[in-house]
Amino acid sequence: MSGKPSIRISLSQQRAFFYKDGQLAGMSRISSGREGRDTVTGSFKIIEKDIDHVSSLFGDYVDANGNVIQKDVDTSKDPKPKGAIYDGAKMPYFMRIVGGTGMHEGYLPGYAASHGCIRMPGFMAAAFYRSVEVGTPVSIEP
Repeated sequence: MSGKPSIRISLSQQRAFFYKDGQLAGMSRISSGREGRDTVTGSFKIIEKDIDHVSSLFGDYVDANGNVIQKDVDTSKDPKPKGAIYDGAKMPYFMRIVGGTGMHEGYLPGYAASHGCIRMPGFMAAAFYRSVEVGTPVSIEP
């Protein structure tokens, strides 16, 4: 299909819809922000694309050999143990929407479970990533 791309995210359906000139071109399951880390709603645009993005906030503390010392840390709350190295969570095919929130490849447990981002299966994150540009409109609905 040709035409201008746009994306609609439905948090209640846990789905992302991809459009070309207003016609539905594809859909993906998602996992959005869990309670207390809710995904923002509103009208936005893709403001950055980073195929190999790594979180600067969420990840693990590891030792010099890469062994996990502390799993699932939030660097804004969890102090780094002495000698530890921060290993940020991998977020392939990252498409930033607003602030620290974006769409990217990630785990989908079947419900809202992220820190606010919109996780997608890898093959769908790659397809969306290839099909959008910086400036592509994104609407996120409750």
